[in-house]
Amino acid sequence: MHFEPGHVRVQLRDRRRVRNHLRSVHAIALANLGELSTGLSLIGALGADVRGILTGLEVTYSKKARGLLEAEARCTIPDVTETVDHMVETHIRDAKGDTVAVVSARWRLSPVPSGH
Repeated sequence: MHFEPGHVRVQLRDRRRVRNHLRSVHAIALANLGELSTGLSLIGALGADVRGILTGLEVTYSKKARGLLEAEARCTIPDVTETVDHMVETHIRDAKGDTVAVVSARWRLSPVPSGH
């Protein structure tokens, strides 16, 4: 795992419990990996005066996912003076470097109310 504000790489090992009937990593396991990586990259970059919550998730699958998978997400945080929706994307790749899925996450960012 690599973690720094605005950039994260996380891995998912191919194990029986994350496989589907086609002997590949289940679509929802890939969606979860994508949500995790977008969230870590975003929340790691947020200041103490901004909060975020996931409001949407879109996944595009391009090939069967097998073997060790790595999700990488990068994001920058806009100036948040009022509630704003912000997209963060992650690419999930197999050990060969082929993209198996792309996850686009919509995060709602808002200023933390004073006194919290």
